[in-house]
Amino acid sequence: MQYRIGKGEAKKAVAVAKNNTYKRLCHRLNAKEGEKEVFKLARARERRTRDLSSVRCIKDEDGKVLIKDTKIQERWQGYFYKLFNGERFDVSQHIELSAWEERHNSRPCRLITKEEFNEALRKMKDGKAVGQDNTPTEIWKSLGEEGLE
Repeated sequence: MQYRIGKGEAKKAVAVAKNNTYKRLCHRLNAKEGEKEVFKLARARERRTRDLSSVRCIKDEDGKVLIKDTKIQERWQGYFYKLFNGERFDVSQHIELSAWEERHNSRPCRLITKEEFNEALRKMKDGKAVGQDNTPTEIWKSLGEEGLE
């Protein structure tokens, strides 16, 4: 019973403290120097939401720092291969195997028909992000038949 009472009092104290903090922040933002505060808050928020998908450096299994993108990518490949397959992984063998598979691709590969291309283009919306070719949809649509050729 005392735990519940203490927990309720703690929640109230936190709510009061937050409310007071927000009130002080609002007063600071409304003051002359408030513009700088707004920019500080925006910068802090941007830093928190920054994309962490690009890794600048990582350590290999021996603790050596890798900086080159290719080496970092190989390290991640090896890490996930071992994680999912539970085996000892040699990155060089995997790279050689991947290169061989690319050279000897046994999958049947047929050309895309004009009808398939036009249907896909018709379904695409304008103003969306570009794909791997970095060509906006609007350009493909404006090229018409000449672009299709």
